Amino acid sequence: MKLQVSKFEEIYNANYSVVFRICQGYTNGDEALSKDLAQEVFIKVWENLASFRNESSISTWIYRITVNCCLLELRNKKSVAIEPHLSHLEHTETNFTDHREVQLKQMHQCISKLKTENKSIILLELEGLPQKEIADIMGLSHETIRVRIHRIKNELIKCVKL
Repeated sequence: MKLQVSKFEEIYNANYSVVFRICQGYTNGDEALSKDLAQEVFIKVWENLASFRNESSISTWIYRITVNCCLLELRNKKSVAIEPHLSHLEHTETNFTDHREVQLKQMHQCISKLKTENKSIILLELEGLPQKEIADIMGLSHETIRVRIHRIKNELIKCVKL
């Protein structure tokens, strides 16, 4: 039991920040709800850790649980806009030009308009996850993810330019 607790703590510490940021992307940056969802994710991880089959990396498995928990929350709450709350994905350079800030706000508004699955894909991409891992998390082929990311980026570019 002590070994399992130690392993869980290691997994938790290595993955909590990404899980929390992914949750924020789905909850309009609602910190309390994001923390609740992250806690729910790690409860599921704890409950199912013994049955983890090592078919993917532990982080891929955790991010898939995260996406599923967040999508379930969205289904229960219906659609939510995320544009004002994606600031956790921005760099905090102090010398942003007004034009750059306007573009970032536009991009956040455009992300909020994406279909739920595309929003999941782009949020994971913005977190810096490898596309193969995103494919595993989403249950899609790597090629499908590559094409979707390309299309989503083009859609966001067009949206921001409007």
